[in-house]
Amino acid sequence: MAQAEHSHERGDAPAPRTQHQPRMAKIDGISRKALDVAYAQESPNQRLDIFLPEAGDGPFPALIYTHGGGFAFGDKRDDHLEPPLLALGQGIAVVAVEYRLSGEALFPAAVLDVRQAVRFVKARAAEYRIDPARLIAIGGSAGGNLAAMLGMNVPNGAFPGECAASCDGMQPDVLAAVDQFGPTDFKAMDAQARANGVSIADHDLPDSPESRYLGISVAKASAALCDQANPLTYAGPRMARMLVQHGTADKLVPYQQSAEFVRGLEEKGLGDWVEFTTLAGAVVLPPVISCYARPESIDEMLHHLTGKILDLMDIETADFRRWEGM
Repeated sequence: MAQAEHSHERGDAPAPRTQHQPRMAKIDGISRKALDVAYAQESPNQRLDIFLPEAGDGPFPALIYTHGGGFAFGDKRDDHLEPPLLALGQGIAVVAVEYRLSGEALFPAAVLDVRQAVRFVKARAAEYRIDPARLIAIGGSAGGNLAAMLGMNVPNGAFPGECAASCDGMQPDVLAAVDQFGPTDFKAMDAQARANGVSIADHDLPDSPESRYLGISVAKASAALCDQANPLTYAGPRMARMLVQHGTADKLVPYQQSAEFVRGLEEKGLGDWVEFTTLAGAVVLPPVISCYARPESIDEMLHHLTGKILDLMDIETADFRRWEGM
């Protein structure tokens, strides 16, 4: 695995605050699963869970799920996993990835971890009956940032802190990515929050989730460091198909984060490869994945998401390999 040392030496970000303890997802009824599989050996948190559909022999397409929690808390098996687990009923496997949180290791450790998790799944695909050519990254909030990072399909060794020689030749590429209300441009978050009058403008503070992730307050962090943590920086012809979803009443991550992210992709000529779904009136509050002004909006969002995932799974392999050799 290609990792660099990431100690807490960058600046003034303090230790994480008291962690929220979420409810765990109900997985007892899933008979075909492998829990706490190690995908790397540097940390006990480098583990993943694999859930397979109850019927069929595979190989199954799979969601690569990265949980949220401000890069500082959360769990691969918390209740945010329940909506992705609905994919099992559509014949889609789910791989839930745990990664090192900011209290243990600073950026880019979390990104390097989820990239290594994808390599591991691909290398062991036959053992776990997963189709390595049909992987979709999905996550919300901090997990949305990580899913978008995976969707950039950055080649081995081209991400900060990664050495191509130790990646065993397996590229961490995915077929598509679903970014649900992920923060992308940390420097812009407070200005966007003040402008929309809905979101909380506290991201520049030394103890904000983004500051703790970077190891220095966003206000003091260099533009170069924040750019490294922004998926848009890596967008290019290798990018996977992308679905971005965000609620207009999000109090934690300003809606403009996704709007500007999508606009940036369009400016790079990637508009045909991204779809942006605006969820009117949606806010994000832990421990539930989404709270809506209208209860029926939850079913509406899940129905739309399930349909889009099935559409993404049908992308032709030749289309996926359009950038092969780049």
